[in-house]
Amino acid sequence: MMDRQVLRQLQQAVGKDNVIMDREELVLYSYDATPEMPPACPLAAVLPQSAAQVAAVVNICRVNRLAVFPRGSGTNLSGGTVPLGGGVVLATLRMDRILELDPDNLAATVQPGVIIQRLNDAAAPYGLIYPPDPGTVATATMGGSVAECSGGLRGLKYGVTRDYVTGLEVVLADGSVARFGGKTVKNVTAYDMVRLFTGAEGTLGVITEITVRLVPAPQDRRSMLASFTQLAAAGEAVAAIIRARIIPATMEILDRTTIEAVENYAHAGLPRDAAAVLLVEVDGLTEVVRHDAAVVERILQESGGRLKLAADDRERDALWAARRAALPALARLRPTTVLEDATVPRSRIVEMLAAIQDIAVRHNLLIGTFGHAGDGNLHPTILTDEGDHEEMARVHLAVKEIFATALAMGGTLSGEHGIGLAKRRFLPLELGDAGVAAVRRIKRALDPDNLFNPGKILPEEE
Repeated sequence: MMDRQVLRQLQQAVGKDNVIMDREELVLYSYDATPEMPPACPLAAVLPQSAAQVAAVVNICRVNRLAVFPRGSGTNLSGGTVPLGGGVVLATLRMDRILELDPDNLAATVQPGVIIQRLNDAAAPYGLIYPPDPGTVATATMGGSVAECSGGLRGLKYGVTRDYVTGLEVVLADGSVARFGGKTVKNVTAYDMVRLFTGAEGTLGVITEITVRLVPAPQDRRSMLASFTQLAAAGEAVAAIIRARIIPATMEILDRTTIEAVENYAHAGLPRDAAAVLLVEVDGLTEVVRHDAAVVERILQESGGRLKLAADDRERDALWAARRAALPALARLRPTTVLEDATVPRSRIVEMLAAIQDIAVRHNLLIGTFGHAGDGNLHPTILTDEGDHEEMARVHLAVKEIFATALAMGGTLSGEHGIGLAKRRFLPLELGDAGVAAVRRIKRALDPDNLFNPGKILPEEE
């Protein structure tokens, strides 16, 4: 009876066409892109079109003690949008308007359902770009990207999502609507609430409007691929490029397992005999690009790399298509793909790559590793079958070792995927008991009834 009453209230708040109740359709909202997450079917999925409708939905759920699970496209890799224990999925896909493109202030204001690539397409005629570039840039929403503080291929030079978010409108747990930040270059008023909600994974409020900083598009760019017969040589090349004070826009690494998978999948022309390949792109003013590219080419060759330069945009696009094919190529090898994002200081990236390979051998697992070599963000991808319980036990041991190794090297549990449901049990390993307690106090202060995305980030209390 209560469920029917709540559903009627939700329909009145956002319209019947914006409330999904059919059990078959709700299956689509019961999981995200994270492997080995138990699906959980919500009571309903609601697709509001304004902040006022979001606030109405939050108030209905608060009064009826139903959890709210904010969701964009569901491309996250941390189990962050799985609706544990039912409740209501609040999907922002229909809040998809670019509200303002302001080239004079190098800014844009969007609703959370705007696809990242669409914002870049809109900014392009003004000679501007929005730099954050996650692998799912063509499908991921701005709201989901901000909630996860996603990174991407351009993180080395341009930074991650939090470096570009300057203002937010957020619906809070009491149903009120708050605004923080704006277009100004400088803003040190009170606590940095914009940074707090960026990367909060939907656990503190629902983002309904986002203002971001745009930057001028680079005048020129040059891409290259270097293949290495030894993993250590690739790592030394990365270190040498940074020591030369060259900061490429992108510097990606693929190990032998990933190279083989990409070649079998996409026939991209990667050298199958390589232990690793580096994909590097420098961008900026033409004179600077010419200088930086020459330095990078020299370093790659001196480090033992066989060099292939992209002669034109077609060849450049082919190189980066090979990199973006890494995950789908690996995913074809086994039924289940466990993709992690352990991150270490970039000076220790080769050490971390070697450790991952050792972990794979010791646990008799197939692990392909690729990632952002320039910023130390690696994606060890364990290829397995979640139906094989004995193998999955080894997978869990390997994941724990990967994180412990990264932390021992001064790294972190997550460079860009977030904690969500998948990594919450590991949080004390990085933050310690005092750190976890501090995060828990912030959650309780802003969301005392545990309304928003319960069960995510924080480990379960004993």
